[in-house]
Amino acid sequence: MKRRAFVSILGRLGLLSPLTWLPNVASADVDNDTALRARLDLVMDQAIAEQQIVGAVAFVARGGRLIYQRAVGFADREAGIPVREDTQFRLASMTKLIVSVAALALVEAGRLSLDDPVTRWLPYFRPKLADGVSPAITVRELMTHTSGLNYGFLESANGPYHRLHISDGLDSSGISLDANLRRLAQAPLLSAPGTHWQYSLSMDVLGAIIAKAGGANLPEVVDRTVTGPLKMRDTAFVVDDASRVATPYADGNPPIRMTKRYALPFGNSAIVYSPERAFDKHAFPSGGAGMTGTASDYLVLLEAIRNGGDPVLRRETARALTSNAIGDLAVPLAGPGVGWGLGVAVLRDPNAAHSPSNAGTWQWGGVYGTHFWVDPLAKLSVVVLTNTAVAGTVGDFPDSVRKAVYGVQ
Repeated sequence: MKRRAFVSILGRLGLLSPLTWLPNVASADVDNDTALRARLDLVMDQAIAEQQIVGAVAFVARGGRLIYQRAVGFADREAGIPVREDTQFRLASMTKLIVSVAALALVEAGRLSLDDPVTRWLPYFRPKLADGVSPAITVRELMTHTSGLNYGFLESANGPYHRLHISDGLDSSGISLDANLRRLAQAPLLSAPGTHWQYSLSMDVLGAIIAKAGGANLPEVVDRTVTGPLKMRDTAFVVDDASRVATPYADGNPPIRMTKRYALPFGNSAIVYSPERAFDKHAFPSGGAGMTGTASDYLVLLEAIRNGGDPVLRRETARALTSNAIGDLAVPLAGPGVGWGLGVAVLRDPNAAHSPSNAGTWQWGGVYGTHFWVDPLAKLSVVVLTNTAVAGTVGDFPDSVRKAVYGVQ
């Protein structure tokens, strides 16, 4: 998508003052933007040349101005198809923010409460602690990942999630969402709800609740509350035109083209991918990992939230979404100095996190090779979508991108 088209979308949504887009910005800003573009170009070119990633699209907005947009590398390396700015990527866990916004829109409409027990909507969902007690889990605890649930790829290969054949939402399980959640309800909780942060299938449970509270299936509610109002036309759970979607690759030297079922070693287990799931109308909609979209669409979402939430959320709700909601609980997967809001990681202490971003920055990524962050103090919104897992999400490439944006070594 070209700059004029992106500006048009933001303008129609009322996210930006028309004056913001006049060309006569301060010369110092122009110089800073020029330097940033040069630094990012270097990082992107180097990542492609060194085969860290196969293809990528990066969009950066500062103060409501689109200051960087670039597509590099291949959407399909073997076919020689280049990445375009409107190439669609599998968002994986970047789906979580979209689904969180949908849930909060229902809260604002009085259809759902953060303090609702899960059993109000899913009476069968009563997982137990090790002592046999079945504690109440709330919607808030799902959104903050303090529910006590887990992900299969985060447990050992012989853990309960594997024994119960619970899908992480990335594979082609061949079962319904209801069936998957019924299996999940049989797995033991890792901790009492509200006591520990643990990345988990909480957002898949939330997706089922959203469907109940919204009176339609999850994709329809998400379209009605988020992607429709924001005109995110290239973001959905199922893609009709496979030619627009980047082929996924796994880390390697060079990166390895994923097969129909690909297991990427991760810790004591593996992340199991089924890339064809993006085109499967029969696959259950995973609220934690199931959507596909473009960088420009996602930037519209980030800018809407950064500017106060309109037209999808009220200002106070957008603020709650992006503010730390778990106190001093540790977020091991994100490292020290990081908390969690109602759907995103929140940077609490940049020094502890060794991050050039400012405190209050909210961020996350997806294991197909994507990441984003928004720095409210610096008025920055950054989206980087790659088709290389997990080098596009964590490690040298995303670290170098962030340093390039801030101009630090």
